[in-house]
Amino acid sequence: MPYKSSEIVDAVVIGTGAGGAPLLARLAKAGLKVVALEAGKQWNPAHDFPTDEKAQAKLFWNDERLSAGNDPLPFGSNNSGTGVGGSTLHYTAYTPRAQPDDLRIRTEFGVGEDWPLGFDQLEPYYDEVEQFLGVSGPSPYPWGPARKQAYALGPLPVNGAGQLMERGCKEVGIKTSPAANAALSAGYYQEGVGHRPACANRGFCQAGCNIGAKASMDVTYIPLAVHYGAEIRPECFVTQLVKSQAGTLSEVVYMRNGQEERQRCRFVFLCAGTIETARLLLLNELANSSGQVGRNVMAHPGLQIWGEFDEDIRPYKGIPGALISEDMHRPADADFVGGYLLQSIGVMPVTYVSQMARGRGLWGQDLKRAALAYNHVAGINILGDCLPYDHNYLELSDEKDIRGLPKPRIYFSNGESEERMTAHANKVMRAIWDAAGARNVWAFPRNAHVIGTCRMGNDASTAVVNANGQSFDIPNLYISDNSTFPSALSVNPALTIMALALRTADRFLEQWK
Repeated sequence: MPYKSSEIVDAVVIGTGAGGAPLLARLAKAGLKVVALEAGKQWNPAHDFPTDEKAQAKLFWNDERLSAGNDPLPFGSNNSGTGVGGSTLHYTAYTPRAQPDDLRIRTEFGVGEDWPLGFDQLEPYYDEVEQFLGVSGPSPYPWGPARKQAYALGPLPVNGAGQLMERGCKEVGIKTSPAANAALSAGYYQEGVGHRPACANRGFCQAGCNIGAKASMDVTYIPLAVHYGAEIRPECFVTQLVKSQAGTLSEVVYMRNGQEERQRCRFVFLCAGTIETARLLLLNELANSSGQVGRNVMAHPGLQIWGEFDEDIRPYKGIPGALISEDMHRPADADFVGGYLLQSIGVMPVTYVSQMARGRGLWGQDLKRAALAYNHVAGINILGDCLPYDHNYLELSDEKDIRGLPKPRIYFSNGESEERMTAHANKVMRAIWDAAGARNVWAFPRNAHVIGTCRMGNDASTAVVNANGQSFDIPNLYISDNSTFPSALSVNPALTIMALALRTADRFLEQWK
């Protein structure tokens, strides 16, 4: 049932991705009156997610963002999404857990920042999220602490790239395992949501899943939130957070159909992702007594190594990230901070050819010839830790977007640690592909996932929110997304964002009661 804008709802949740959706469901289940505001559309997977790469670009956050620094970050498909479900609409569903030492980078290495909470506080939420989403993975899982619960389902089939990576790793003495993926290896029933079908191995996971086998928020936590009475308002772009005389937030202002609307509320949960969360706070000059809003931008080193093989691989088939190795989590010969995971990668044709044109500098007939090898290509990539640096930050630029608001400008340059990690991984991955029989091997350097900008911590002078996601400056403002990560972690962020969202909701509800 829609709430009136004049009514004071208990909470407004801004953003419906990995940070907003689980939290929204938790608050609704507790009986709170909650409204979620989403900048993008409400998509219908069966009708709106065709097997067509160009048609799927509508799922990316395509508003222009300005990139600066020595290693300017690409946006759009790289890190955020638009639509009910956020970037989970086009994430590849790779869901490894952080390891306990990921949260203690400063303690371990003397640089970076520790998290203000331990692995023991995330672990029960990891268990819960994996069971609810129906994560498919191996039991036992070879790395990290022994798990209290097996994955909900057995692993998905290992595709061509995964089989080749497994072969090469075996030759060079690196342990591998089928990866944990939030896509169903069998049909699955979720309480409050219903039945979802098993993955059909369509391989289109880097875009929208048209049958709902991939656990994006639109087919998991969002229906659960609606089941418990939450209201979802799509195509509502938030522009202002209005502060009362008492110093708390009293209403949220947003644009819908070209008109300004307002929703009065008791609490605001900002879950718009690393860039839009920081941008909204800077636009409204809020929650920044620490001066840390927009600071500490991090992006995982994500070097890809591609090769051509005799085998007929069909890289568009199966879950893209079928195989994993965490043997490089803390390599003995490391000359860098933290570590990285290794992942096999499948890829869609337009994505592959456009990357190859840039990565290999090919054009014309040379590009055509290389493109003809598409069915015989396979990739491996890393996902590694990144340190926060003063030189990596977000600011509001003088350029305006279509709404007349300043565009964000993001400065990013890899530091010495990230460059050394990439060089180490380059050698390791080339050795794997060499052992697996690859030819025409080439590298595509990149940084994936944008993290940081609203760090959590125990000290109000150096952090934006506390360990519960609550603003130090504004008691009725909470942040729940990857902007609060004090360190980048050496794993993909989605699972940790969801686990943290449920923890934030539970800590809030303890206060609420």
